[in-house]
Amino acid sequence: MEYIKIRFSEDFSHLSSKFEKTIDDMFRSMSPGFTLAERTWRPPMDINETPEEIIIVAEIAGVDKDDLEVEISNKAVRIEGNRYAKHCSANSTYRLAEIQYGNFERTIFLPAPIDPEVISASYSNGFLEIRMAKLPRDIAHKIPISDG
Repeated sequence: MEYIKIRFSEDFSHLSSKFEKTIDDMFRSMSPGFTLAERTWRPPMDINETPEEIIIVAEIAGVDKDDLEVEISNKAVRIEGNRYAKHCSANSTYRLAEIQYGNFERTIFLPAPIDPEVISASYSNGFLEIRMAKLPRDIAHKIPISDG
């Protein structure tokens, strides 16, 4: 059985500043060739929530599983990886270049608290699926009242 690397973290303070990412996204929307940082791409993702779990599906065809890293905190999931251009030859000329290559990183904030002990990830046919069990919300704690 092969495994996908999953790392647990308290926060994602090592990420670039939100301001830099916002400016980069703004300019990229006007001209996809313009970026402030090195070339990155944003794979499309879906989040589904059931009463029992949160499911994240990422479309990352062409990314080798060894080039993927998943980091999970109690608030968010960060998926990072790299897709390499494998079919380019030195003597060819691009006539159309729509497929994006390079590094990617997505941080998805979770809609509910999760149980870090009940998480699974699978990668098949270009789709990464992460399933996370939700913590029950309706647990009541009784607090004893002492005299005096």
